[in-house]
Amino acid sequence: MDLSNLRPAEGSRESNNFRRGRGHGSGNGKTAGKGHKGQKARSGAPRIGFEGGQMPLYRRLPKRGFTNRNSKEIIALNLNVLEVFDQDTVVTVDTLKERGIIKHAKDGVKILGNGELTKKLTVQVNAFSASAKEKIEALGGKAEVI
Repeated sequence: MDLSNLRPAEGSRESNNFRRGRGHGSGNGKTAGKGHKGQKARSGAPRIGFEGGQMPLYRRLPKRGFTNRNSKEIIALNLNVLEVFDQDTVVTVDTLKERGIIKHAKDGVKILGNGELTKKLTVQVNAFSASAKEKIEALGGKAEVI
């Protein structure tokens, strides 16, 4: 290490607590970055979204529907998707992610009964449809709810 390699610590050269309006020597005196006169130079300048008394855009647009706070984001997969796994494999949410079948399972995964399954698998997910459970167990596999 020598003097030519010295650098200030990351983030130390930029600060959000810049002291405005503290004289010409600071480089930000007099108008303190607010320019000359006008509404935005005064104290009590209007809030974000204020349109000079005109009905603001966020109030002109219609409001429709609502978002249910209790809804769950469950990923539905058909049985034929499980064909990529080998015989006697334990299929979990993590193994589905590893194979790239799902990207993320926020609230869970449900297996549906569409398609055919030809392999004996142990499937461990959050939910099964009745037909999916029936088809998995018909081949000697297990449908376990986690």
